[in-house]
Amino acid sequence: QVRLHESDPGMVKPSQTLSLTCAVSNGTIANLNYYWSLIRQAPGKGLDWIGFITWRGDSYYSSSFENRASISTDTAKKQYTLQLTSVTSEDTAVYYCSAGGFWGQGVQVFVSP
Repeated sequence: QVRLHESDPGMVKPSQTLSLTCAVSNGTIANLNYYWSLIRQAPGKGLDWIGFITWRGDSYYSSSFENRASISTDTAKKQYTLQLTSVTSEDTAVYYCSAGGFWGQGVQVFVSP
């Protein structure tokens, strides 16, 4: 089965760009017709879908993140990356990679001065 592993961006300061990479194993982005997604869960809130990218490189975003989020793939490295610009404390959340029904373990991201 496909495995997904989130990188740990560590602490991010307000107004900076959060960069988070999803590493794919037991499969490749190019060979699996999945929606390679990023989802997050802020403290005390439900799951919030950020966006996804396809194996062809087409990306789609929630309207809540459309102006700040960008997802790209590196099929050779079997990974995809979220860039979320102009972060605030409201972007503090656990971030998950998900595709084809598979989920990563999630990574806690804190936005703090």
